[in-house]
Amino acid sequence: MRFIGAFILLLSTNLVFAQTDSPESYFDFWVGKWELTWVDANGNEGAGTNVIEKTLDGIVIQENFRALSGAYAGMKGTSLSVYNPQTQIWKQAWADNQGSYFDFTGITEDGRRIFQTEESELPDGRLIIQRMRFYDIEDESLTWDWESSFDGGETWTLAWRIFYTRAE
Repeated sequence: MRFIGAFILLLSTNLVFAQTDSPESYFDFWVGKWELTWVDANGNEGAGTNVIEKTLDGIVIQENFRALSGAYAGMKGTSLSVYNPQTQIWKQAWADNQGSYFDFTGITEDGRRIFQTEESELPDGRLIIQRMRFYDIEDESLTWDWESSFDGGETWTLAWRIFYTRAE
């Protein structure tokens, strides 16, 4: 389960979201109740739920993730995401019942919405950046990838792909 903890990091540079018509609503697509299915890097299938809602006067997006089956069954996590209009930067803090905590910064790449960590050092001395990418975003579905890079963001390795389907 430590893999999950190593699940979400960012490039060593200060990356910010590209400007859009309304950057403060850039993650509104994610708000709602979702049913999740996935296959991780080891081929393990699983399912879960994710409830994403706006809170604190609609300024903060709160996530409540639950893994119901598969290798991650029993995992629970939550995040808070907020757009700072003064800095024009999205930030996210993630914590879970595995003892993991991640601090992300929002960026875009090839039109994909991304939360990414700063580069950090692993116990074995290697440097790692982790990120989650949202793409194929439709009203009723989206795809989310968890990726890691050990070369400063030059190449990425997929660790976990989750398929979101809006719950009834």
